[in-house]
Amino acid sequence: MFDLRPVAFVIGILLAMLAGTMLVPASLGLFDQAADWRIFALSGGLTAFVGIGIVLAARAPRLSFNQRQALLLTTLSWVAIAGFGALPFHVAPLGLGYAGAYFEAMSGLTTTGSTVIVGLDRMDPGLLLWRSMLHFIGGIGIIVLAVAILPLLRVGGMQLFRLESSDKSDKVLPRATQIATGIAVVYALLTLVCAIVFWAGGMSGFDAVNHAMATLATGGFSTSDASFGKFDSAFLDAACTVFMLCGGMTLTLFLRAYQGNVGALWRDSQLRTYLGVFACFTLAIAIWLVVAEGRPAGYALRHAAFTVASVLTTTGYASTDWNLWGPFPLVLIFLLTFVGGCSGSTSGGIKIFRFQVLFQIGRAQMRHTTLPSGIFLAKYNRKPITDAIAQSVLAFVALYAFTWALVAAGLALCGLDLVTALTGAATALGNVGPGLGDIIGPVGNFAPLPDAAKWILSLAMLLGRLELIAVLVLFSRAFWRM
Repeated sequence: MFDLRPVAFVIGILLAMLAGTMLVPASLGLFDQAADWRIFALSGGLTAFVGIGIVLAARAPRLSFNQRQALLLTTLSWVAIAGFGALPFHVAPLGLGYAGAYFEAMSGLTTTGSTVIVGLDRMDPGLLLWRSMLHFIGGIGIIVLAVAILPLLRVGGMQLFRLESSDKSDKVLPRATQIATGIAVVYALLTLVCAIVFWAGGMSGFDAVNHAMATLATGGFSTSDASFGKFDSAFLDAACTVFMLCGGMTLTLFLRAYQGNVGALWRDSQLRTYLGVFACFTLAIAIWLVVAEGRPAGYALRHAAFTVASVLTTTGYASTDWNLWGPFPLVLIFLLTFVGGCSGSTSGGIKIFRFQVLFQIGRAQMRHTTLPSGIFLAKYNRKPITDAIAQSVLAFVALYAFTWALVAAGLALCGLDLVTALTGAATALGNVGPGLGDIIGPVGNFAPLPDAAKWILSLAMLLGRLELIAVLVLFSRAFWRM
C-alpha cells in the first residue's frame, strides 16, 4: 500500500519552517510601524497551525522514502509552500483574489519573477521583502533539487550529474548532504556580496538586499514597477549582469574553485557554452541596436548584455523596454526564453547541457550517415553519453515543446492574443518572468490576465521548475498502481 505518511510528515515540517520565515517580514513591519505585520502574524499563525497539525497526524515510528514517495513529495511540497506562501498576498489589501495571490507566490518560489501586483513603489516593505524571500527560499530549494534529488530520479537526463559517480574525483564532497550544505553556503555568500556591491553602487540597504536575493535566485522580483530600470545606473547594470550570470552557473563549480581546483571552471564544457551563448547574443543585439536603430555603442552594449543575461539566466529583470528594439532582437530574446542556464543553478529553461547533448547526438548521427561502417560516440564533458541519458534528454525536450504548445493553447482559450499566449507560455515554462507584447512585456504586468490564465501559468511555472517529468508522472496510472 502506498504510504503517504512520510510525504505528509515532511510537508508539515516545511510548512512549519515557512511559518517561521514569516516572522522576518512581520518584524520588519513592526520596526517600520507598518500595518503589514498583522498580515504576516495571521498568515504565519495559520501556516504553523496546519504544519504542526500535519506533523502530529503523520508521525510514525520509522519514516523511509522510496522513489514514488520522493516524486510525490517533490511536487506536493512546492504546491503546499506556494499555497501558504500566497496567504500574505491574499490577506493584504492588494485587491488580489486567491488565484492572483497563488500566481505571485508560485512565481516567487519558482524564481520566475512574473507579477500581478501594481504599485510596488508604494507597497509596504514587509510584502516586498516577502516576495524576495520567496525567491531566496526557492533558489536554495531548486539547487538542492537539481543536485541531490532529480539525478537520482533520472529526470530529463539529470543522471549526468549523479553524485554516486564511480569516478571519485568527480565528487566535490563525499556526501549529498555535504554537497547541499556547501552549495547553500556558496549561494548565501554570493547573495551577501551582491547586496554589498548593490549598496556600494547607490542602492538603499533595503533595495540592495531585496535585489540581491532576486538576482542570485535568478528570480527578477523588484521593489519598483520599473524593475531594474528604476536605478538607471551603468555600474549597477554591469554588476547585476555579472551576478545574474553567476546565478545561472553550476554552483558546485564554485565549490571546486574554493577547494583550489580553479581550472574546473573553464574545463566544464557547459560553462564555456553558456558564456559563449551570452557573448554571441549580446554582440548580435548590440550590433543591431547600433546599425539598425542608431543607438550609441555604450547604450547598446550595456543594455544588450543586461537583457541577454536577464533572459538567458531566466532572471527577468528589465533595464529598458526591449519591445522598442525592433523585430530582430525580439526574436533572439524569444529564443533565449527556451535556453536557460546551467544545470545545478537557480535558472530555468531547457538548460545548456541538454542542447549540448542534442548537438552531440545529431553530430554522431550525421557522421554515421556519412560513414555507415564507422563507430561514433556522442560525448559530454569527454564522457560517452549513454543510451539512457540520450533517451531521457530527447524525451524531455519533446515533452517540453509539447507542453509549451498545450499551455499556449490553453491561454488562447482564455482569450489572450497570439503574442501573449505564445510568449506567456514560454516565459512561465522557462521561469523567465516577462514575455513580449504590450500586456506582459518588460514594462507590462500579468494582472490583466483572467484567473483561468493565472492558474494555467502557475501550473506551467511548477512544471518548468520541477523539470516536467517529476510532475507529469504523477498523472500516470502506473505511478499509483499498488
